[in-house]
Amino acid sequence: MGTSTSRVLHRSLRETPPKAIGGEGVYLIAEGGHRVLDASGGAAVSCLGHQHPRVIAAITRQASQLAYAHTAFFSSQPAEELAETLVGHEPGGLAYAYFVSGGSEAIEASIKLARQYFIERGEPKRHHFIARRQSYHGNTLGALAAGGNAWRREPYAPLLSPSFSHVTPAFAYHEKRDIETDADFAGRLAAELEAEFQRLGPETVAAFIAEPVVGATAGCVPAPDGYFRAVREVCDRHGALLILDEVMCGMGRTGTMHAWEQEGIAPDIQAIAKGLGGGYQPIGAMLASGAIIDTIRAGSGAFQHGHTYLAHPLACAAALEVQHVIRDENLLERVKARGRQLEQRLTERFGNHRHVGDIRGRGLFWAIELVADRVSRTPFDPALKLHQKIKATAFADGLGCYPGGGTVDGRRGDHVLLAPPYIATPDEIDVIVDKLGAAVDSVLRNVNQ
Repeated sequence: MGTSTSRVLHRSLRETPPKAIGGEGVYLIAEGGHRVLDASGGAAVSCLGHQHPRVIAAITRQASQLAYAHTAFFSSQPAEELAETLVGHEPGGLAYAYFVSGGSEAIEASIKLARQYFIERGEPKRHHFIARRQSYHGNTLGALAAGGNAWRREPYAPLLSPSFSHVTPAFAYHEKRDIETDADFAGRLAAELEAEFQRLGPETVAAFIAEPVVGATAGCVPAPDGYFRAVREVCDRHGALLILDEVMCGMGRTGTMHAWEQEGIAPDIQAIAKGLGGGYQPIGAMLASGAIIDTIRAGSGAFQHGHTYLAHPLACAAALEVQHVIRDENLLERVKARGRQLEQRLTERFGNHRHVGDIRGRGLFWAIELVADRVSRTPFDPALKLHQKIKATAFADGLGCYPGGGTVDGRRGDHVLLAPPYIATPDEIDVIVDKLGAAVDSVLRNVNQ
């Protein structure tokens, strides 16, 4: 069996991670009693922390009534109620929800729906999708092709569809020129998107896909003001769709239910997951505009796609209760207040740090980017594996954070992402920043010796 005694195929084949044996609010508890403050919600998943009594009760109630029924035969009450909660008021024109088991599936469904919509409109030439470098849209082959995470794509490059192309990300720290204003930068990126439409042939482009606030690949990168209005205009001018990936940044994470609410535009199709169910069950969703669904209803009459666990009753019941808790406890206001505190504390702790080049984010979704030199913005040598060392050091001290590498171009650059649960207290926010600061300084001391 090799060196490990576990039959589970873990993320590292050289070491078995410790077992989590319990959860308590913002804390996870490992075997042996080691308590870890889950400051990244896993991967921005656990928005209500762990073992929330209302969500546990909702899952228990649903399990005693109906665990599973295939959607070719039945709908279920939790699915109907969850869809009504999410899109009953048709936010931004989004009117229908398609429930899957995670973010990658939500993106696959979004890509397929866009393609089918254009076939049914009599525009079968539209098969190109434009996305951005340094983005991440999931790990299935379609989602991986859409994403611009160079490291994740590399082994599978021969298998990825040539229908996807990539433009410059709205990543001001690395892409904005010194002489540019935010408006100049947004305008230049919109012009590049327009040029990509022209290169491909505008009549062949189905959609532009983007994360409103880029998650794990680049570390909580919000776009400059006006950027999303500009790309929405480009898509509209050429009759293409706008697909927004809010798997990580959505469902309240940035202080509004949808991150796009802060951009002055709305998507035609949106992918959500993580904060939808808060980790209590595997669930994601594609939200689609009424116009798209009405077109298909009038045409073939069915979305030509499906999974075994669509609209799983237990998963929908859990997500429904998560959303009710967010509403009942007024947690979006709390995300805004704790987010302001987190920004302030990060700025106090790292604003003058010689190896922190950028502090960025929105709501309870923040990251610091580490640099060898602040003036030139030069990243550390990737061989140092700085982000991995920070993760391990913080974890040993009882802090779970979400560091990543390849921030700049898929190979170079290190950042640390924070996405605390919405229930975090002011004291817990302080502890998060203190422990992160200690971990960063400890690792850098050893690196700089």
